[in-house]
Amino acid sequence: MTRAITMVRGEVKTGGKAAFSTQTFLESAGMARNVAQFRIKATIFTQGDRANSIMYIQKGRVKLSIVNEAGKEAVLAVLEPGDFLGEGCLTDQTIRIGTATAIAPTTLLMIDKKEMIRTLREEREFSDRLISYMLSRNIRVEEDLVDHLFNLTEKRLARTLLLLARYGKMNQPGEVVPKVSQEVLGEMIGATRAHVNLFMSKFKKLGFIIYGDGLHVNGSLLSRVLQD
Repeated sequence: MTRAITMVRGEVKTGGKAAFSTQTFLESAGMARNVAQFRIKATIFTQGDRANSIMYIQKGRVKLSIVNEAGKEAVLAVLEPGDFLGEGCLTDQTIRIGTATAIAPTTLLMIDKKEMIRTLREEREFSDRLISYMLSRNIRVEEDLVDHLFNLTEKRLARTLLLLARYGKMNQPGEVVPKVSQEVLGEMIGATRAHVNLFMSKFKKLGFIIYGDGLHVNGSLLSRVLQD
């Protein structure tokens, strides 16, 4: 994620000041919150539910998806520890526009909308962190839309793998993609599982990806994204 200040997930660094840890703040701040745990494939909230709380992912992974009237599902994002979930409730969003599903055992901090708004008014550093995060998520959505409109399936898949591997992000280990099925990858890029399998096999043959202890993504895959 691109930010105006140096940022890693859950932390903000400005000049020589000590890093601000979002997780440490949320765990220690005098705010009402609950810890909720979800098993793999458990539904956290469903499209159309009331939007009255915001969540912070402490552990695990969450798939955000949306289903149209014809029943076709599209994956909007795969979120990880340090990400927020359901932050749309802080605006005029009164119902959930998508469904959140745990794709790994997941632990969330659940914070009521009113409590979060109160905290944002009183805690400037935390407020800056959340605003920066929401802006970054909005930029990512715009980039994904451009990607779907103008890029072919192979390039969309390459970009998605690099994003999942945190390629080029400061202070991130990168390279290893969290366990995501080819079906989910297809839903993320608007392609069939067969097409994803075809291009994953091609990337493997070219040495762009390596299967082993997780899926390792070689930075050279960027050449597929930049290719005209």
